[in-house]
Amino acid sequence: MLQIALWKRIIVWVLCIGGLLLALPNAFYSRVETFNDAKVLNETSDKWASFLPSSLVNLGLDLRGGAHLLAEVQVSDVYEQRMAALWPAVRDILRAERSKVGTIRLQKGKSDELRIKLSNPNEIGTGINLLQALAKPVSSVGSIGKLDLDIASEDDEIIVRLSDAERRATDDRTMQQALEIIRRRIDEVGTREPTIQRQGSDRILIQVPGIGSASELKQLIGTTAQLTFQPVIAARVNSESLAGSGQELLPALDDPSEFYLLDAGAVVTGEELVDAQPSFDQNGRPAVNFRFNPSGARKFGDYTAENIGNPFAIVLDNEVISAPTIQSHIPGGSGIITGSFTIEESTELAILLRAGALPAGLTFLEERTVGPELGADSIQAGKVACIVAFGAVLVFMAASYGLFGLFANVALLINVGLIFGLLSGIGATLTLPGIAGIVLTIGMAVDANVLIFERIREELVSAKGPARAIELGYEKAMSAILDANITTFIAAVILFVMGSGPVRGFSITLGLGIITSVFTAIFVTRLLVVMWFERRRPKVIEV
Repeated sequence: MLQIALWKRIIVWVLCIGGLLLALPNAFYSRVETFNDAKVLNETSDKWASFLPSSLVNLGLDLRGGAHLLAEVQVSDVYEQRMAALWPAVRDILRAERSKVGTIRLQKGKSDELRIKLSNPNEIGTGINLLQALAKPVSSVGSIGKLDLDIASEDDEIIVRLSDAERRATDDRTMQQALEIIRRRIDEVGTREPTIQRQGSDRILIQVPGIGSASELKQLIGTTAQLTFQPVIAARVNSESLAGSGQELLPALDDPSEFYLLDAGAVVTGEELVDAQPSFDQNGRPAVNFRFNPSGARKFGDYTAENIGNPFAIVLDNEVISAPTIQSHIPGGSGIITGSFTIEESTELAILLRAGALPAGLTFLEERTVGPELGADSIQAGKVACIVAFGAVLVFMAASYGLFGLFANVALLINVGLIFGLLSGIGATLTLPGIAGIVLTIGMAVDANVLIFERIREELVSAKGPARAIELGYEKAMSAILDANITTFIAAVILFVMGSGPVRGFSITLGLGIITSVFTAIFVTRLLVVMWFERRRPKVIEV
């Protein structure tokens, strides 16, 4: 006999009601979105009841409009930075043994290596042995036992460069750091659900729905924001001044025709910065307050105590934005950056410094702006496709199976609601391929019901009673339903694992649709049929 335990009925209805409640906010998208924005800003809003779920299905770039960028990370920049930072240590080690190796000179060469010439070439071996102390184990699981530096001699010069193992580890760290910093910079301006993914060995895909243009996005993330605090050797010199070994000539931000001669070794870097906020200086001009971590604060305080009366350059992306004279010891590791800023520029600089410096420059290989009008057209086209598909399936099921077809239609309505409820619950992003997956799911969702109803028809022909025919129909169709949906679900999982972007969006909605369609076909329609049968107790049924 047809029997379903009370606890099973309760679970089925609780799951259905819970899924539909999660999907409910999507029916009032703009109102709930306004409510969520107000909640983020700690404001109150009467657009939506606070006790109701407020999670929404995020709209992808092709539906909402926004900006798309494909950026290539210039990982070679990091090698150059590593070598520039290593030079002071190399110089100090060799200078300590000047009596043996003689005078040392840094020769011009590739940007990712140091070429050092000794006045006593017979002691090159001694110099190499001394510099071996700088080599450290590579901090990578796949490079255990290998050192980060290759130190050798070539043409009477000592060559210091990163080892191959260290280059691979550096590339991976650089990409991970770039991904995290780009994500932080985008999150700072409050954009919704950006897509930031690594593609290949040195590329990053960035898609931000709702942003005005690709150029706006480039301006936000394209600046490396490399901040350093460096000693000043000579201020306001011309471009013809020569920089010696361990020195660099950088232009002034307010007057590019004037230059500063600086010590290349930074006292403190932006990596030791923990906070930066826009503010105003004592004259009411826009500025940026900053604060270092304990390590940076100690170095900053020690240097200011030892160099009172000397200028100190604040360098951002190889431009001197200001070079104030140290008036007194500055303990605590905090200070202020002044310059010819507007309020917008000081705010943007604070965002960039808070998010951290990009470890390397970006080259934008592809950029595209999707207008909101195009996104609105895509949403409308998706709605029409869903409604047409949905209506055709409802009419077909009602015409083919009568009352049982109506039960299947109710389950199909619940099925679509559950799909949107799950998408909202996991914070998924819906794209055009995702809509295609939903349309496909609507067509596939009735397959299980068709199998069940056809089996019930066959059992009725063999002169079994209505209750037994319904029971056998569900039992004998079960294996075919599970086989068909499991294989399709496996295909969806493979698409998700192997695919990217639009393919993943399609696979997510397809996979969730398979789960909900099996649930509604096996449990919801059966529960509806059992409840109807218990109420009517018909002697004969027609399917």
